[in-house]
Amino acid sequence: MAAPRAAPPRRPPAPRRPWLPLPLLLLLLLLPPPAPSAGLDHSAELAFAVEPSDDVAVPGQPVVLGCRVDGTPPVRITWRKNGVELSESAHTTVLANGSLMIPHFLLDRGGGSPSDEGDYECVAQNRFGLVVSRKARIQAATMSDFHVHPQAIAGEEGGVARFQCQIHGLPKPLIMWEKNRVPIDTDNERYTLLPKGVLQITGLRAEDSGVFHCVASNIASVRVSHGARLTVSGSGSGAYKEPMILVGPENLTLTVHQTAVLECVATGNPRPIVSWSRLDGRPIGVEGIQVLGTGNLIISDVTVQHSGVYVCAANRPGTRVRRTAQGRLVVQAPAEFVQHPQSISRPAGTTAMFTCQVQGEPPPHVTWLKNGQVLGPGGHVRLKNNNSTLTISGIGPEDEAIYQCVAENSAGSSQASARLTVLWAEGLPGPPINVRAVSVSSTEVRVSWNEPLVNTEEIIGYVLHIRKAADPPELEYQEAVSKSTFQHLVSDLEPSTAYSFYIKAYTPRGASSASPPTLVSTLGEAPAPPPLSVRVLGGSTLQLLWEPWPRLAQHEGGFKLFYRPASKASFTGPILLPGTVSSYNLSQLDPTAVYEVKLLAYNQHGDGNATVRFVSLRGASERTALSPPCDCRKEEATNQMSTTGIVIGIHIGVTCIIFCVLFLLFGQRGRVLLCKDVENQLSPPQGPRGQRDPGVLALNGARLGDRGHLSRDEKRVDMKELEQLFPSGGAAGQPDPRPNPRPMQDPVAPALCEETQLSTLPLQGFSLQEERTSEAKAPRAGPEAAPSPQDKGSGLLSEGQAAPPCSAPAAQSALLGQ
Repeated sequence: MAAPRAAPPRRPPAPRRPWLPLPLLLLLLLLPPPAPSAGLDHSAELAFAVEPSDDVAVPGQPVVLGCRVDGTPPVRITWRKNGVELSESAHTTVLANGSLMIPHFLLDRGGGSPSDEGDYECVAQNRFGLVVSRKARIQAATMSDFHVHPQAIAGEEGGVARFQCQIHGLPKPLIMWEKNRVPIDTDNERYTLLPKGVLQITGLRAEDSGVFHCVASNIASVRVSHGARLTVSGSGSGAYKEPMILVGPENLTLTVHQTAVLECVATGNPRPIVSWSRLDGRPIGVEGIQVLGTGNLIISDVTVQHSGVYVCAANRPGTRVRRTAQGRLVVQAPAEFVQHPQSISRPAGTTAMFTCQVQGEPPPHVTWLKNGQVLGPGGHVRLKNNNSTLTISGIGPEDEAIYQCVAENSAGSSQASARLTVLWAEGLPGPPINVRAVSVSSTEVRVSWNEPLVNTEEIIGYVLHIRKAADPPELEYQEAVSKSTFQHLVSDLEPSTAYSFYIKAYTPRGASSASPPTLVSTLGEAPAPPPLSVRVLGGSTLQLLWEPWPRLAQHEGGFKLFYRPASKASFTGPILLPGTVSSYNLSQLDPTAVYEVKLLAYNQHGDGNATVRFVSLRGASERTALSPPCDCRKEEATNQMSTTGIVIGIHIGVTCIIFCVLFLLFGQRGRVLLCKDVENQLSPPQGPRGQRDPGVLALNGARLGDRGHLSRDEKRVDMKELEQLFPSGGAAGQPDPRPNPRPMQDPVAPALCEETQLSTLPLQGFSLQEERTSEAKAPRAGPEAAPSPQDKGSGLLSEGQAAPPCSAPAAQSALLGQ
């Protein structure tokens, strides 16, 4: 007998909107807006009390976009779709309170009919200006097919099972789970349902076995996934298992006030402990934080401060064994005003400034509107500080409007408005008329005008506003002119440049409106000499360098280049070069010649003065021959290979220097000792002080004081005794018969006594020349006595004459007689 057919599966009904009956809805929307209270000030701006918001519509169902405006009547309200004004039609209706109603929302299904999806804006206008609401995005409700179905699982008792399904839809689908076609019991603590479509079952039991389905629903449709079987086997072995994270947190991007679900599923034996932390070390907090199931972190009503990297850790109880996984949470915030622009009133001719400060994540982009039209920088309008500051200089009647600051980012948009009122004092003069500007020279322009047509009695002067036509308004400057003068010569201008001029009349009560601007260009002139430098490249090439002048190209100009050998009368050239060029090479020149190079700039007004340079290639070619260009690659390789040789050479050089120093030291010491030895050998023997011969004392450098106490007779020395002491010297008054007589020299003494210094110590009737060396110096003598007339007439060496070569006798002393 066949088994009875199972009843069809029960599916949860799709959630429905709380729709009002259509007649009642229309009645409420068609009612006019409530009358404003008596205390409401309408003299200021036109402002939105209600703006449209983003919505998801069901095709075929009605959609209403709310809009309500406060302001001085009459107020006209229109709507834009994707920036284009919607015309009145049966498909769309503007209700009495300003809201937009679409009775039957249409979705483009490829049949050619227009879709109602798009961005909508409410536009309100009165006599003070026009304002535009924030953009409201309307999308059709949809439901896709499942792109991730749950998969079959086999687990052990006490283990963990996890099912997952994924589906896209607008609005976001609500996901439920069924077991064997019956909704699961959500009160069971072992069953955890996550909003993103995950079912977790912990502490598995045999009765958990069955077939599980994922059911997704929204206002568009209901979808049921494929079935996935869960099989639970007998209890596990109870053996130790390392902690392991089966599923870690995913990267999420949310908008403020949404709920973040960070999943973390861990297994192990014993069962691991799951904990959460932030990677930056900041505390997670407790407000709006809860743990769902065995380790899932839920953050309700997220804010920008919740953005960060979250770390899930699975710890084995009682130990430091742990496993981690992490995911990044990014929270976006729509644009929000920190400072709204304020309505202002300013006198004509002054400057008006609006400021709006916004915040959001990511940082919003700010745009300004003037009566609903995008306002960009230019003319007398400036935007600064990332468009947060709007400045309008020289305001006039045409600037009176409602200005809006519109801030927008990926999370949404917002707007704020303010009104500019231009004040006019009674009796102000009109603008000066017939303003003319005539170029007088390349740097001067004469501006003339006539006085205003009305209210000229109180004029105290005029102010002329001047700027380059290509410059922004903030570079404008002014020059004052007396009230009786109706022309002004503007000087110090740039040649061939367009300038803008306008003028205002001033009274004690304020300024007139500006005259219409007039444009004029200064006369041109030939350009100045360009700065020129020259390089020698090799032996036959010159490289010429100068600054480029792009403006020459704007005035049909450029450069002219001439060159010639200095010995020739005619130049080669001109070589015509554009104004953007800054270098030129002259090649194949004579290496032995001196060249004259001439460079000048020209434009439509003629040639400017030339810059002249003289360059010699001869020296460069000689230097090139003496120092030929190196093969850099070869030299680099040689340098790399010779690094070791350089180090060895440095060591050898240092060693040689040390040996040289030691050699000099020991050689100097040996020379001193040898000189002393020779001196001792040549000196006569000295006895006790009381028995010394006075003459010997004098010859051996006795103290000058001792010599002074000797009598004249005691200072006489026998000539024979002198001849015995110095057999090589001639007697006094007896010249040596040999040509160029030289005293007999010791072969060693000259080499040892090269640095010997000789000085003459004249004695009464005798002169004593003694040796003074750096190592052994004789005691210094007193003032030298003047030589006697006999000394001057003798043929012996006297003061002022050249000393004989260093010899053994001369090294000791020389006695010069009469």
